[in-house]
Formats: sequence, structure tokens, C-alpha cells
Amino acid sequence: MKKLLYIIFASVLFIGCGKPKDPISQTINSNSATDSKNLKDLNISILIDLSDRIDPEKNSNPTMEYFQRDIEYIKAIDKGFLDHIKTKKVIQLNDQMQVFFNPEPSDTKMNELTKDLKVSFDRNTTKDNIDKVEKTYSSLPSKIYQSAIQDKKYIGSDIWEFFKNKVKDYCIKDDHRNILFILTDGYMYHKDSKFSEGKMTSYLTPELIKSLKLTTSDYKSRIQSEKSGFIKANDDLENLEVIVLGINPVKGNPFEEDVIKEYWENWFKEMKIKKYQIKSADLPSNLEPIIQRAVSGKN
Repeated sequence: MKKLLYIIFASVLFIGCGKPKDPISQTINSNSATDSKNLKDLNISILIDLSDRIDPEKNSNPTMEYFQRDIEYIKAIDKGFLDHIKTKKVIQLNDQMQVFFNPEPSDTKMNELTKDLKVSFDRNTTKDNIDKVEKTYSSLPSKIYQSAIQDKKYIGSDIWEFFKNKVKDYCIKDDHRNILFILTDGYMYHKDSKFSEGKMTSYLTPELIKSLKLTTSDYKSRIQSEKSGFIKANDDLENLEVIVLGINPVKGNPFEEDVIKEYWENWFKEMKIKKYQIKSADLPSNLEPIIQRAVSGKN
């Protein structure tokens, strides 16, 4: 009898231990302790301003060139995105990340590189897929910036037109957390979208700030009383979070950065964007934790 009970117990134990893991419960990172049920699908977009702000000759910084800062910001965004992927169950994956320029560069090689930066993960994702994306985002952004700098045909960045005609189609997906990172110095100008309505404009330049006399501590009240700012480009963007990285005011006006941020903040509020951050062109080591908190939703 004892022998029979022993055999039954051993059989049950063997069956229990040998049962394969349910693939629905598996995560890419088996060490993850995060409750993946609470993680929303991510749709991350990166809009890069390829104006001469990245020119190391015109806008040099001995500590770290601005294009190099951009590259490290992108790596931090990628890391935050992949950390999110690794905490989810494979069966739940439905996440995307992509890079945009507006207008598109005329260099076909650069456009091909951009295609490789458009990535998506679904239930067929493997660890090899994630490793490949990590390598891609570690190398391709540098090639894109180097190509733009060597070409010296800075196309600028039509950010206003992007918000008017493309942001809803390109950057917003139903049932996702939609996050748009904008890498720019904060000035906005493109010859194809330059117009004004009274003192509201589709652009912002150092010359405009000076002409509006926004150079003293009363800049905020002057903006309000003169009704100056960006012309609203869209509406009902409450399903979009925006993080602007790289604000870099010209020297000479102690309130230049404040004015730039005020313009952007008012613009976002006009377009019903509820969650946004506007950060200066700080060293990547300082901004990396901010970027990753923004991606994780813990900011």
C-alpha cells in the first residue's frame, strides 16, 4: 500500500513539474515583477528638427554638441520603450515607435534609415526582435545626424504644419498611450508655413521676440495683453502627450527661454493637450531619468 501511494505521489509531482508554461503568461523579461495588466499599449513618435540648430559650426557647444545630445535623448527614449516591452506578457504586445521629419529629407538614404526606425511589437515578438531594435536605435540616429550635417542642406522643421495636418494620423492610435517627443531648440520657422493673424504667428524666431519687445520680466503680461503666440494648429488633442526636448535660446535676452516656453505651453493648452513637458537642452545624463519616467507614465 505504501509503495502504491509513493508511486501515485511521484507521478503527480512529475506531471506538475513537467507542465509547460502557459505562453500567454510569459514575458520577454522573465525577471519582470511588474503587473503587466496595468500597462497600456504605447505609441511613441519622435519628431526631429533638422534645422541648422544641429550644425556644430554655427551652434557649437564645447561640453557636448547639440546633435550628440539629441542622439542620447533618442537612446533614452528607446530604452524606456524597450523596458516597457520587457515587462508585458508577449500575448499583450501591441506597441509601436517611429521617427518623423517634416518636411521629409530629399536624401533617399536618410529616408531609408528612417524606415528602419519604425518598429512595432506584437504577440510574435521574440527577444531577438528586441535586441535588434536596441542595436538599430544605438547606431542609425547617429548616421542620420551625420548625413544631415555633412550635407549642410538643413531642411528646417515645419512643426506647425505637422501639428495641423499630420499629428492625428501619424501620432495618435486608439486604445494607446500616445507620446510625441519633439527634439527642437524651441524656435519654429519654415518658409512654407510662415504667416500671421494679428500678432499670432505660425512661427517664432529671435527676431520676432525682439520685435514684440518680449525682453523684460513682464513678458507674460505683454503676451496676454498683445494677444501674441502661436496660431492654433489643431484641436481635441487630449489623447496626445507631448515632451519637448532641447530648448536652446539665443544669448542676449535673459527672458528668451521663458518666452519660448510660454509660447509652447499656451499653444498646447489651446490644442487641448493636457500632459506636456518642455525641457531645456540639458546634458543627456540629467534628462534620461525624466525621459524614462515620462515613457513609464510615472512622472
